[in-house]
Amino acid sequence: MSRPDTPTPIRSVAAIINPASGGGRTGRDWPTIQRELEAVLGPVTPYFTDGPARPEHLPAALLTRKALDAGAELLIAVGGDGTISETVNGIMLAGGTPSSVQLGLLNTGTGGDFRKSFDLAAERQACIARMATGTTRTVDIGRLSFETDEGKRLTRYFNNIASFGLSGAVDRAINKTSFSKIFGGGFAYQWASFKALMRYKPQPVRIRTDQGFDEVLNVSTAAIANGRFFGGGMMMAPNALVDDGLFDLIIMKDMGIRDLASGSGSLYDGSHIHNEKVIETRASWVETEPINAKPVLLDIDGEAPGRLPARFDILTNALTLRL
Repeated sequence: MSRPDTPTPIRSVAAIINPASGGGRTGRDWPTIQRELEAVLGPVTPYFTDGPARPEHLPAALLTRKALDAGAELLIAVGGDGTISETVNGIMLAGGTPSSVQLGLLNTGTGGDFRKSFDLAAERQACIARMATGTTRTVDIGRLSFETDEGKRLTRYFNNIASFGLSGAVDRAINKTSFSKIFGGGFAYQWASFKALMRYKPQPVRIRTDQGFDEVLNVSTAAIANGRFFGGGMMMAPNALVDDGLFDLIIMKDMGIRDLASGSGSLYDGSHIHNEKVIETRASWVETEPINAKPVLLDIDGEAPGRLPARFDILTNALTLRL
């Protein structure tokens, strides 16, 4: 397990900004945010995303590679969890190493799930002040090979949680319910969950791990977790650590509408893992395969890029965060 490192001097700082996050608040507030960042970090070069992500097009990832090519040593993801995830993908796809680049988190979106694994404050000025101390932490990253809706195989990286089942269906519902995100990540997730829950039925999936787990289960939702939270504050994997070299695999099996509705509160305090229909285990890789032709949808750090079959691998000590 890694511990916070000593401060490291940074010569070049870039910000990857999603101006549409937070209902457009990020774009409106950027001039103020830039002044606050530059007051403690020096000049910050901004890069603005120009549209939503798609499975084969990650705007923030492309800008991240551009910033790295220009010599950036500290990248600050300014937006929601999706912006952070895309920036991580840009770093990994560019071959960035923990010693060559650091990632700072400035969450201005509606969710803020990844920062909760580090007990980072939601308040912007507090995050900037903490970032200014220069303390770093090396963490693990997940790598995922999956299938797009068109049947193409892709590889993506995730810093927080990848999941499938109801969570993937919820992502699709969120993407079709733009007004709800104005009211916050928790509200958006609950509203989309209600819509998806009315139509979703557990789906049979074969799940294998390097630890000998090999079962076919009717899955409501399964999470391959590096971080602890998803869905706007749900503590899906309460025992997950971002630097232990293992995923926490949480499988909610055969849970119908009544089970999920009555147990939704336990997801926010992590007590759902004590439910007899929930499996908690750990693994460094996980393979998943649908048993029938009905698509089992994926969620990767809050985005919906495709479906099973998929393989998830942990990459240890793969990224340096400036916290």
